[in-house]
Amino acid sequence: MKTLTLLTSGVALFAASFASANEDLMTRMDDASQWAIQTGDYANQRYSELDSINRENVGDLQVAWTFSTGVLRGHEGSPLVVGDTMFVHTPFPNIVYALDLNEDGKIKWRYEPKQDPNVIPVMCCDTVYRGVAYADGKIFLHQADTKVVALDSETGEVLWEAVNGDPSKGETNTATVLPVKDKVIVGISGGEFGVRGHVTAYNMETGEQEWRAYSMGPDEEILVDPENTTHLGEPVGENSGTNTWEGDQWMIGGGTTWGWYSYDPEADLIYYGTGNPSTWNPAQRPGDNRWSMTIMARDPDDGMAKWFYQMTPHDEWDFDGVNEMILTDQEVDGEARKLLTHFDRNGLAYTMDRLTGELMVAEKFDAAVNWTTGVDMDPESENYGRPAVVAEYSTEQNGEDVNSTGICPAALGTKDQQPASYSPKTELFYVPTNHVCMDYEPFRVSYTAGQPYVGATLAMYPAPESHGGMGNFIAWDNINGEIKWSIPEQFSVWSGALATAGDVVFYGTLEGYLKAVDSETGDELYRFKTPSGIIGNVMTYEHDGKQYVGILSGVGGWAGIGLAAGLTNPNDGLGAVGGYSALSDYTALGGQLTVFAIPD
Repeated sequence: MKTLTLLTSGVALFAASFASANEDLMTRMDDASQWAIQTGDYANQRYSELDSINRENVGDLQVAWTFSTGVLRGHEGSPLVVGDTMFVHTPFPNIVYALDLNEDGKIKWRYEPKQDPNVIPVMCCDTVYRGVAYADGKIFLHQADTKVVALDSETGEVLWEAVNGDPSKGETNTATVLPVKDKVIVGISGGEFGVRGHVTAYNMETGEQEWRAYSMGPDEEILVDPENTTHLGEPVGENSGTNTWEGDQWMIGGGTTWGWYSYDPEADLIYYGTGNPSTWNPAQRPGDNRWSMTIMARDPDDGMAKWFYQMTPHDEWDFDGVNEMILTDQEVDGEARKLLTHFDRNGLAYTMDRLTGELMVAEKFDAAVNWTTGVDMDPESENYGRPAVVAEYSTEQNGEDVNSTGICPAALGTKDQQPASYSPKTELFYVPTNHVCMDYEPFRVSYTAGQPYVGATLAMYPAPESHGGMGNFIAWDNINGEIKWSIPEQFSVWSGALATAGDVVFYGTLEGYLKAVDSETGDELYRFKTPSGIIGNVMTYEHDGKQYVGILSGVGGWAGIGLAAGLTNPNDGLGAVGGYSALSDYTALGGQLTVFAIPD
């Protein structure tokens, strides 16, 4: 394994204002008093330079104020703070509130879209939404029904609308969008309905579609130059998006794009991951199923791909690859490199060169991971970059209608979309994880547009030989590919983390606790139980010289779907209902923003 050494602080990575990028948004991201983008910055580091709340005084935190969203179901994402205004979102029906921080959170305006409730049963794993975006005086909302809306940030007036998909075919949305330069980058959900994933760029001023890049299909539709787009350093060649599929299965191939997006303004590349191939029955789609389960680097101007890396070829477990890409500058063997770190659902944490797509580290970030013995790291090997599959846990080799047991991790992964954070002070990544295994039984399924196209029955449960819990909050060293410390949790940690210059890391739990821990040791410094389970992402901001920490609580998401949707059959929720049945003993539905501060 290569030895990596920190070169520059992550927070300074994109401090310069590149004229080609969206300067208004970048200026606000560089201002630690604001929280202008869901991911904290373009690099997805979720790190704040604010340090008024620190390891010495965080134990004195108290609730400063609260706000009820008026909506139940799962509350993912976080508020934004732009200037003196906080923007709060909800799950379906995707209400947006603008709150005046100068008047105790008085509602300046609200926007409540009128969506067809028939969208709800088409959404895979609760009616979550991961938050609005801001740029150039506009708030961008991507609704569950796939309508992209630009709102005037001062008045809430609708400036333009664009329809990104068709819910009658299973196309929905749960993800935020990424404003880059003069465009808004938008994904799509619906892999469990046979949707062919794509990423689309809309003009920020007009809403006009600028380009669309599919995850699989002909070269001209996936926006690939066969000789200049690479995979592990080699050209992908012609028809790379179709030639590892049988027949026209790629047309309903999944690879949806409902995760997080990052951007390097200097390299002028956006990064994101694609999801699972459809169906979940691998026997019905022989081949590597490119480019599902793939990290992609693209030019935001025209969408053309620079490089791909497929993490889980021919996925047999629903190990979606949509989790965030965290960008840092580091030194490798004495050479300055621009890196990308990704914690995948498959249980492997990857460190890559984000300019070239070179694979540098691929290690398990939970010891329970057993479906693979590891990734072939020999560039001269014909299996370079591929994980070696353990036959016992291969759902295809075991056959259709055969229940493969004890597979770790479960389909919801060692980590799902809940974003990690990174501190340049400790050089560590703080990762919310799931310590969960599963039984997986594939069966033959037929495709009908708008109907579920899953083809597997799952059961989930805590990993064996553990503390009995279903989650851990870990500190990860991407330099050596190892865990530095780990905090066991009774349930999966489904909250996004926040690291701060005050040497504190925050995260939430499914029981509803906001927790603060020491960034170096993991020692718990503070906890407070909010009214409902937390699947939102912690954020921080400063107003009138005072630092605040905010979190949305409202149990739900895949882990909390039983509570959110009132499901009781253990196999419902794609296997999660049974695994998390005890959650109802600790929390109930809710929808609330809780803001904390240290009293004067």
